[in-house]
Amino acid sequence: MSILWIYPLAALAEIAGCFSFWAWWKLERSPGWLIPGMLSLALFAWLLSLVDVSHAGRAFAVYGGVYIAASVAWLWLVEQQLPSRWDLLGTLVCLAGSAIIVLGARAQ
Repeated sequence: MSILWIYPLAALAEIAGCFSFWAWWKLERSPGWLIPGMLSLALFAWLLSLVDVSHAGRAFAVYGGVYIAASVAWLWLVEQQLPSRWDLLGTLVCLAGSAIIVLGARAQ
């Protein structure tokens, strides 16, 4: 599976899992929300382990930018909050950092 699919799917799984805990704790939803949340977080961990890099830290560092972009998309699409220009600028900076890490690792 390509990292073009793994990272976005991992981000969706992590954000959904974390949101289930947020919903239970902050929004006072049923504890039943925790079960799919834990499954989603396990899926996230498994997906991230599929990334073909030599070191876990590099895989996690590159993932950080994707996670930030997915979080801003979640803010907009799920929570229906329009991201500010600062949200978008910060996201672009993080994605640029992720690209530097992944492309630099391949150049070695």
